[in-house]
Parts: sequence; C-alpha cells; structure tokens
Amino acid sequence: MTEPNWQKSTYSEEGSACVYLATTPTGTILLRESDEPETILTTGPHQLRALIAGLRPHRRRSWH
Repeated sequence: MTEPNWQKSTYSEEGSACVYLATTPTGTILLRESDEPETILTTGPHQLRALIAGLRPHRRRSWH
C-alpha cells in the first residue's frame, strides 16, 4: 500500500491544530488531525461535503 499524499486543509490556521486530507485510488477520503496523526477517519465525497456545509456559519441572505 502506498503512503497517502496528505494535504493541509485551507481551514486550518498556522500554529493551531490542523486537519489533513488525502484521497485513495477508490475515491475514499481520509482525514486526520495533527495532534493524533495515527487516528485516520474515512469518508466519501458526499459525506464530507455535507459535514463542511454543516460546519460553515450560515450566511444571511439579503432580500433587497
């Protein structure tokens, strides 16, 4: 098995706990946190998209 190509999330700030993402050849997304790199979560693109949407602050809509 080849080592995943981990990329730092753009939401992670410098000097703080960082989230890293990688993909597998089958399209599975791997997630890990810099404080516990041996703990790896797996998810799919649709589930990750839903998680990110749920974590984002809701934007107020302007009806002008």
